[in-house]
Amino acid sequence: MSTARPHPNMPQGELGNLLRYWRDVRGMSQLDLSLEAGVSQRQISFIESGRSVPGRDTLLTLAQTLDVPMRERNALLLAAGYAPVYSEAPWNAQEMHSVIRALERVVRQHEPFPAIVMDRHWNVLMTNDAAPRFFNHFIDLGSRESPRNMLRLILDPHGMRPYVADWENVARSLLQRVHRESVGHVLDDKTRHLLDELLAYPDVPRDWKTYRGPSAANMPVIPMGFISDGVVLRYFSMVTTVGAPQTVAAQELRLECMFPADDETEAQHTALFAAHSKHR
Repeated sequence: MSTARPHPNMPQGELGNLLRYWRDVRGMSQLDLSLEAGVSQRQISFIESGRSVPGRDTLLTLAQTLDVPMRERNALLLAAGYAPVYSEAPWNAQEMHSVIRALERVVRQHEPFPAIVMDRHWNVLMTNDAAPRFFNHFIDLGSRESPRNMLRLILDPHGMRPYVADWENVARSLLQRVHRESVGHVLDDKTRHLLDELLAYPDVPRDWKTYRGPSAANMPVIPMGFISDGVVLRYFSMVTTVGAPQTVAAQELRLECMFPADDETEAQHTALFAAHSKHR
């Protein structure tokens, strides 16, 4: 067992509190974690009580077993007095070049339908040409503060909300998605703050955690409808993440591609873009 001491700037017991937090989040007892990670229950107890600090490899094994997101694994390492092992360079750093090129290729090939790359807080980092063209049909994107946030865009009564069909159920499903698609299925402080902002908007359903049955019969997914000139255009999304990420940014990126949910929407979408092209 390592005799390394925690970083002097970290409060006493910080590592133990963090480990206990993640164990509680995953609903694992010390014994469960011990059996899954191959680390003795006694050592886990000593770590959580602040009586000992594990070696770096042991700590990473515990974090891996608990499916701790990479950004939070770095926090565990710092609390134990170790340097972070996962790069926290920004999403567009040089080390992300191959991933960025792949994302650019995918969003470009998804034309003429919208494709959007977002961070863990739903801020838009990259789009194809179709995405702003589509949303500018309804609102003036240029008037919205950058970076644009997709959740604010849809739920804001001064944003896309007036053009969203069945808005209450859409809002409910989006708020549920925040939890379902969060990194490691855990909300960080910034995402919680974003949720508080969204729930402060008027008429956001307070029972958003309550399950509601499918609103579209005979469909494998629940589409999102946008009202354009009295016609409802229905789309569904496919969400893609980076496989086997080794940096914080790579783990937190999310690519969302919108597809027409029916033939009528595909025809209307094509006509909409053709009309916009004529007026350019």
